[in-house]
This record gives sequence, structure tokens and C-alpha cells, in this order.
Amino acid sequence: MQKNTPYILFLILVLLVTVSFFLLIKDFLLACFWAIILAVVFHPVYQWIKRYFRNSEILPLLLTMMMIILVFVLPLLTITLMITEESTTYYQKIQSGEINPQVYLQDTLALLLPIFNKFSHMEALSIEQISTSAGNAFTQAVKYTAQQLPALTQNLLNLIVQVSLAFYILFFLLRDGQQLIRKLISLIPIGDRIEMELFERFTSVARATVKGGLLVAVIQGSIGGLLFWFVGIPAAFLWGMLMIVLSLLPIGSALIWAPASVILFLQGQTLNAAMVLAVGALVIGMIDNFLRPRLIGKDSKMSDYLVLVSTLGGLTWFSLTGFVLGPIIAALFITCWEIMGKESQASNRK
Repeated sequence: MQKNTPYILFLILVLLVTVSFFLLIKDFLLACFWAIILAVVFHPVYQWIKRYFRNSEILPLLLTMMMIILVFVLPLLTITLMITEESTTYYQKIQSGEINPQVYLQDTLALLLPIFNKFSHMEALSIEQISTSAGNAFTQAVKYTAQQLPALTQNLLNLIVQVSLAFYILFFLLRDGQQLIRKLISLIPIGDRIEMELFERFTSVARATVKGGLLVAVIQGSIGGLLFWFVGIPAAFLWGMLMIVLSLLPIGSALIWAPASVILFLQGQTLNAAMVLAVGALVIGMIDNFLRPRLIGKDSKMSDYLVLVSTLGGLTWFSLTGFVLGPIIAALFITCWEIMGKESQASNRK
């Protein structure tokens, strides 16, 4: 016991220093996380560019960083500004009485509610009661969006610091990523084979989630938003953004366009209803079958229900970052238990 005391004390010191370090950088962990994710996703791109500029070390890095800015930063900034503008304008129209969500719901409820009350054993519900509650809830949601998004853009200094730090770290991760991985594998006392398996799992899920899930979600939401705008549904851009968020989940954007087609049909807009249903089912719905397998392949190696639960849990814990972090944690959880099972079977054979 006495011989092990120095080593135990050293492990305690390592633990305390590690916890202290993470507490020290906790305000910048999000920037570090996205730098790692972007490095994992765009490292093959960097290697491909590097083959054409073998005499320069900086130029491939700069070209890769510019590509990341064009693919991620500029679209995200544009979308944020558009959401801010449209949600604010829409809320002002509600406040002025130009748009009344309660009236918009009454025609639909007038057709559906008598059927519901006829077959339901609950106390009969009135159109005014439901439309008022739903209209108020919708108004509050739009108001919250209109109020929160400008608050995010006002905190510009923190956003600039986080983005700048993420790209600064990303520069070194792209350049020295392979050496850092080898060094970590040699330092972490778990076993090189296990560490490599965990790293490969992290890499595959991160690439699958960002490269496939995000791109497919943006395509589906964009088509849905344009479709809603074409048939004259109010706040089409906001609905499109909501479809992007739902498309990140296995539930899909059908939760938006399917009820919209039903509501249009009940309001007598048969042609618009048929158009929304056809485009939703044949275009938006089929994108998963054609694009997602080619973009994601079998990288995630997780069932749909596990992706759904982990993504919802990630969004609850980590906000928008959770759509990537949730599935990664779930994949590492599965991988750790699979490794432990293999080790246990190997020990039993001996």
C-alpha cells in the first residue's frame, strides 16, 4: 500500500488539475467543441486540397477555412437575420390586428370540433375556447422568437470572440490533428485499440450528423418554406426553419406540412392542399430515402429510435449543439458497452 501511495496521490493531482482546467475554459468549451467537429468533418476536404498545393502549407488551410465560412458561417448569419426580421414583422402584424391567428383557426375548428365532440366522452369544447387558447399560444411563441433573437444579435462581442476562437483552434486542429490524436492515444491509459475504436466512432457519428443530417434538414426545410410561400401560407420562412429543426430528428418535417395540407383542404383550398401533400410526400419525404443514405451511409450505425431519443436529449441539455452532441454521446455509450462485452467474452475464453 505504501508503494502505491505516490502514484495514487499523483492520480488525484491529475484529476484535480484536469477538473480545474475544464472549469477554467468552461466559457469557451462550445467554441472548442465546434472547432473539433468542423475539423473532423472538413479534414478529408483539407487533405484533398493539400494534394494540389503540396509546396504550400498555409494555402490549403486558408482555402479550407474559407470553404467552412462559405458553407456554415455566412448561411447561419443570413438565416439569423432573416428570422429576426420576419418574426418581428409578423408579431407587429399580430399586434396591429392585420393578422389574427384566432380567426385563422376558427374555420378549421368549425369543421373538426363537432366530429370530435360527437365521439368524445369529455365535456364539449367550444370553438372560441380552443381558438383563443391556440391563438394566444401562437402569439406568445412568435413574441418570444421576436424578443430573443435580437437579444442574441446584441451580444455581438461574445459571438465574435467565440467564433474567432473556434476558427483559431480549427486552424491548428486541421494542421496538427493527426499528431494530436497519436499523442492522446499514447497518453491515455486505456489501450491503443480501444482508444482508436472510440475515436473512429466519434469521427463517424460527427461526420454523419453534420454532413448528412444537417444538409438533408436544410434541403427539406428550404423546399418546405418555398412551398408554403408559394401557396400563400403566412410566415413561410418561420415554418421552413421549424421544418429544418424537425428534419434533424427521425420524426421529420411531416409534422408541419401534413397538418398544413389538411387545414388547407378543410378551408376549401383543394388545389393548394393537393400541392402541399404531393410535394411533401413525393419530394420532401423522399429526400431521406435518396440523399440521407448517400450522405450518411452506415456511418452512424444507430437505430432510428436511438437517434431520436439521443437527439431530443441533446437538444434539452445542450440547446442547438445537442443535435450533434447527443448522438455522439449515445454512440460512445454503445461503443463502450460493446468493447466491454468483447473484453468479457475474450476473458471467459481464456
